[in-house]
Amino acid sequence: MNLHTIDTGFFKLDGGAMFGVVPKSIWNKTNPADDNNLCTWAMRCLLIEDGKRLILVDTGIGNKQDEKFFSHYYLHGDATMDKSLAAKGLHRDDITDVFLTHLHFDHVGGAVVRDGDKLLPAFKNATYWSNQKHWDWAIYPNEREKASFLKDNILPIQESGQLKFIDSKDDVTFTENISVKFAYGHTEAMMLPLINYKGRQILYMADLLPSVGHLPLPYVMAYDMFPLKTLTEKKIILTGALEKEYILYLEHDPVNECCTLIQTEKGIRLNETFNLNLI
Repeated sequence: MNLHTIDTGFFKLDGGAMFGVVPKSIWNKTNPADDNNLCTWAMRCLLIEDGKRLILVDTGIGNKQDEKFFSHYYLHGDATMDKSLAAKGLHRDDITDVFLTHLHFDHVGGAVVRDGDKLLPAFKNATYWSNQKHWDWAIYPNEREKASFLKDNILPIQESGQLKFIDSKDDVTFTENISVKFAYGHTEAMMLPLINYKGRQILYMADLLPSVGHLPLPYVMAYDMFPLKTLTEKKIILTGALEKEYILYLEHDPVNECCTLIQTEKGIRLNETFNLNLI
């Protein structure tokens, strides 16, 4: 097995929305905002070489939406999905599986491309993986969350016949080396892959822990549908990660790819940060 970071660029989101009730005077120290109160965030995907399978976890925001849509998010950076795959000697047609943690636009946007008037899977030879609970939640969204679920990102996957569902049972086996944890605070049935790699366990945090700046338990995003549920899930998962010495892989941290945890008087906090290729 080999793991590879797949960078797809950066975007900006409101700092207050990203940190919920935490005052700017506190979160601005770890994630400084620009003059518009916007912070930079990564869209860092993960490529897992597992035997004959090439499994891509999440796909970034993509490039098929219109200029008005992208103007809200200030995309920047040189990295793209295609460039990052090419740097590994790969093409999107080589991908065998696309594992979607959830269907918000910054995680699934790159899963579908526009080809003239058609919307087609970006990874034509891949099986796309979601779960029934989250799929139904995204297809019939609530008023508060529906702006994050874009039909153009979602329906073409199902229409292609390439979609399959994972059983939404915690610690369900995906492959011999990958199991799945579920979280319900950010959105319904978000999937977090737990990967056995070189004698360590790596947990892909998706939006349960966007950055190291979100480690304190009350630092919960205003984007979360059920913030008290997130609070409980963070406590359980971070406590387990500390006890089992997990490495956490961070999808949105603008600087840090991976981290480990340590127990302090103030609670669970950051121990070390490092890049994936150092494992």
